[in-house]
Amino acid sequence: MPLQLLLFIDERSSSQEHIQEIKAYLKTLKEQYPFELEIVNVAHQPYLAEHFRLVATPALVKMSPNPRQTIAGTNLVAQLQQCWSSWVESAQQQQGGQQEVTSVSYSTELIRLSDEIFRLKQENQELNEHIRFKDQVLAMLAHDLRNPLTAASIAVETLELNEQKGEQVHQQLIKQAQTQFRVMNRIINDILQTARGKNSELRIQPQQLNLQDLIKQILDHFQHSFQQQRLQLDTDLPTDVPPAHADGELIRQVLVNLIENAIKYTPSQGTIRVSLLHRTSQKIQVTVCDDGPGIPEEKQEEIFEGHVRLKRDEAKEGYGLGLSLCRQVIRAHYGQIWVDSRPNQGSCFHFTLPVY
Repeated sequence: MPLQLLLFIDERSSSQEHIQEIKAYLKTLKEQYPFELEIVNVAHQPYLAEHFRLVATPALVKMSPNPRQTIAGTNLVAQLQQCWSSWVESAQQQQGGQQEVTSVSYSTELIRLSDEIFRLKQENQELNEHIRFKDQVLAMLAHDLRNPLTAASIAVETLELNEQKGEQVHQQLIKQAQTQFRVMNRIINDILQTARGKNSELRIQPQQLNLQDLIKQILDHFQHSFQQQRLQLDTDLPTDVPPAHADGELIRQVLVNLIENAIKYTPSQGTIRVSLLHRTSQKIQVTVCDDGPGIPEEKQEEIFEGHVRLKRDEAKEGYGLGLSLCRQVIRAHYGQIWVDSRPNQGSCFHFTLPVY
């Protein structure tokens, strides 16, 4: 039929009386001039309401003949009375011209399929991006693991070749090997957590955690890096800060990530500052600051998203996972993590943990 209408309705009880009035009026009009009518429940086919940009229901859309026209509101019957004669006239003209008319059901099905194709294209694009990222990570993983693996192997070989050296040298070599094994373990954990997807649930095993001891232990492992790059270390770790309620191994990963980043970006003879603060009776704050190039304000939230890297870092090692995983860990502890930074004035990363 040349005259085709779509009636959009909803399931609200308050609008049922109005909908029945419209249906009854359309029935009387059909006796005057035949037309094709399809009733669409927006709760069942929301994509159609979105396609026609409807902001209110009930609404009546004249699909054919062109041009398309939409009327809606509490006075829909009154509006239809004013439009009806012109609608019938244009339909008669189209029928007289023997123009091909597409079924309203066919038109709505095309819209549904177009919407489904668009959704599938988006999903396909996201999947392709995820596959490309995993390929990049796998390529980088071999490179990133090679350095600590080589360092640990050298330390173990040196132990074997220098059995007669003093106990102090042995302890230093063992500590170096342990440090490199921890680095490899962290890299592998980062990769595995990322492979699960950003929406995966992070399982934590919180217990009483002495942050002062943990931070000192981690900083001891980085002593060689501080000395090699001639970096100054400034710590403020008050003894009266209470223990945290946290998963020690996961918090270790967070601290290692933040301190590694601070070392990476702090220039020679710069200063890295690590501090603890008992903020409230419920929260402890940990801060790691560097003298690096800083982070632009518009990027300070974005850097915590998965595999996001600043343009300046493209030549540096890594794959942009660290801060994203830090955020996952801290949020799993019902804490917050953020950065204060200005270009060329360094960055301070802060995170909070609950008091035990």
